[in-house]
Amino acid sequence: MTQTAPSFRVVALYRFTPFADPAALRGPLLDCCLTAGVRGTLLLAREGINGTIAGPDAGIEAVLAHVRGLPGCAAIEVKESWAGEWPFQRMKVRLKREIVTMGQPDIDPLKEVGHYVAPEDWNALIDDPETILIDTRNDYEVAVGTFRGAIDPETAHFRDFPAWFRARREALLAERKTPKIAMFCTGGIRCEKATAFVKAEGIEDVFHLQGGILKYLETIPPEESRWDGDCFVFDERVTVRHGLMPGDYDLCRACRRPIDAADRASPLYHPGVSCPACHDTRSAAQKARYAQREHQTRLAAQRGETHIGQVKAKKS
Repeated sequence: MTQTAPSFRVVALYRFTPFADPAALRGPLLDCCLTAGVRGTLLLAREGINGTIAGPDAGIEAVLAHVRGLPGCAAIEVKESWAGEWPFQRMKVRLKREIVTMGQPDIDPLKEVGHYVAPEDWNALIDDPETILIDTRNDYEVAVGTFRGAIDPETAHFRDFPAWFRARREALLAERKTPKIAMFCTGGIRCEKATAFVKAEGIEDVFHLQGGILKYLETIPPEESRWDGDCFVFDERVTVRHGLMPGDYDLCRACRRPIDAADRASPLYHPGVSCPACHDTRSAAQKARYAQREHQTRLAAQRGETHIGQVKAKKS
């Protein structure tokens, strides 16, 4: 992809690999990122690493070299794009129980996952009438774009997926003679766990999109695509479309959901304070706090600074 100035290299990465002591890895990794002038969020847990970072090309290379030196990460794959402005405002390295929260401690993607399907082969799989296509992302992500014919579990959190699947399992399988389950998510990490979970439930023909939606949008020409809409990403770009070009959505700074032109035109939308999705769920005290934060953020922007309390897109 052609780099334009000013431009920042954006790298999404994850790796399921056992870390005996994630806390011992945190300090050196954070120091490397700060020294390299890289921003973003990286999560460390006993099951591995996950996150997205952005920065100058040389800085990203330095951080990737460090990450590849972590236990089991030598062959880590990354997904890259470019942003015209900083997609993150600071660098965070956090310790977590899981690098993607499913709440199923017995599920181990290192032991068994679904069959990987390359983006080039994905269309043929999901065009098969025997394929049950499931979007494993959260409801607000699905709302801005998904594959045609995909089932939306309407889950607010990824940890809700196991209960949804168990409740719908028999009905889903009964709709096909020789059912195959195909699942997808933004970058592939949630599907690692989702397919491991479904296989643990006793279903063998389970598939997932290798590299996730991002790799599909990067690889497949629009005229051959089965994708409709934008793909929500967890940074200041908010959404991307084919070719990983930035979409037209903004971010509600109160609930961190994507908002479009119709949302911005709503009388319930107040920049930095509320949008139609969250207006009735926030108290007056919360809205007053958000309004003050928005005011300080605007003042900082006028000074060419970043307000320390500026809200980021949440990780899921």
